This record gives sequence, structure tokens and C-alpha cells, in this order.
Amino acid sequence: MKTTPTAGQEGTRLNKYIANSGVCSRRQADELIKKGDIRVNGQVVTEVGTKVGRKDKVEYKGKILQAESLQYVLLNKPKNFITTTKDENNRKTVMHLVSNACNERIYPVGRLDRNTTGLLLLTNDGELADKLLHPRNEIEKVYKVSLNKGLSKGHAEEMLKGTQLEDGVTVIDEIGILSDDRREVGVEIHSGKNRIIRRIFEHYGYEVSHLDRTIFAGLTKKDLPRGKWRHLHEREIRRLKHFLKLK
Repeated sequence: MKTTPTAGQEGTRLNKYIANSGVCSRRQADELIKKGDIRVNGQVVTEVGTKVGRKDKVEYKGKILQAESLQYVLLNKPKNFITTTKDENNRKTVMHLVSNACNERIYPVGRLDRNTTGLLLLTNDGELADKLLHPRNEIEKVYKVSLNKGLSKGHAEEMLKGTQLEDGVTVIDEIGILSDDRREVGVEIHSGKNRIIRRIFEHYGYEVSHLDRTIFAGLTKKDLPRGKWRHLHEREIRRLKHFLKLK
């Protein structure tokens, strides 16, 4: 079934409308449409290319979807906050820190460990989040790593070649020594595997005493104090979407 867009409007692709409502990414929305989980004006829609206008009523699981204003919030996460929307043990989550950022429901893009600090992006743009997390897009992440002992040249060279862990080989793209005792290290990596930085250093016998993400997808912590957040500037959003080839 195809809907007719509101008169005078070009209409919005249904998958984009669903993604903008905060339900999921466009790719995931296509699957919902194909499965017959979406209704437009009371009728089941299974055609991915369907377009809808402002007056059309889009439903998912009996709930009418509203195309939310897209929000992009950058947080400089402090220690002792869980990167999740809810916590069963009532521990502090990153959502407490951004509770007054916007009226829309936003979600963390990926996660940082409880004791890891630094940049975390939160958004309701499901498609952008999906692209940022997909391994094929090789999103740049830079960390400042504090170790319990100096990093040897030999171990640094091995990390650049690739480290065999239980879930496969992971390569660190660049390593920079930041202190004379070689205990402060800068690391650039594109892998998004869980706890990957800590696991790599632990593999070689190092303990990571502090881990701070300083760059994520070209975004930096400049003028963003620990525990504070800010909205992305329009130019930052355009740059992200251009890199990820989003419209």
C-alpha cells in the first residue's frame, strides 16, 4: 500500500520518518515495514519506498509515532557513571547528566565503562547512531591511557601489528608516548569492541589506572569540562553526516 503525501508536500520516506521518531535506524525501519509492523492511516504498509506527509498517521505496535526534532548532545563523561538509560541497581547513569539537555528521548552511541571518562555522544538519530557503531565505517577514537608502569617499545610495536585476543586480532592504529616515564600514552583505534583498550594492555601485563576518550568521530573535548554537555554545532552534524554519507 502506498500513501499519498499531503498536498503541496514532497513527503518523507517512511523509514526516515520512523528513524526520526527515535524508534530505530532507517535500515531497521525497513525490516519493520517488510514484516508488516507499521501502519499508515490504519493500513498495514509493507512497501519500503512508501512516502508519508504531515497529516498521515504512522503507527508502530499501536503507538502513533511523532517525528521528533533530531538532537545531538556531546557529554564529557566523568567516572562512576554507567553508560545506559536505566540501571537495575539504581546507580548513576549518564542520563542523569543530560536530563535537561532536551525534551526528546536521547540515547548513548556506544558505551564507556563506568570508570572510563571522556567523550560520549547521545542522540535520537537512530540512523546516525547505527552508522557510527558499524565496524565498516572505522570511526576514529583517541584515548589517553594511564598505566601502572612504562610501556616498552617492544610491546608498543606488537600492538601496532595486532594483538590476538579471545574475540580476534585487534590493531592499534597509532601510539604516542606522552610522558618521560612512558606511563602516559595516547592511543588511536578504530575498533569498537567492548573494553578493547583495557583488554589489549592487560594482555601485555599492564594495568590501566585511568582511561579518557579525547576524540570521537572527529569531535573533541575542547571547552567542555568534565561532567558537562553541549549540543553539536550544525557544522559538526553536517561533517558527521557527510563522512557517513547520510542525507
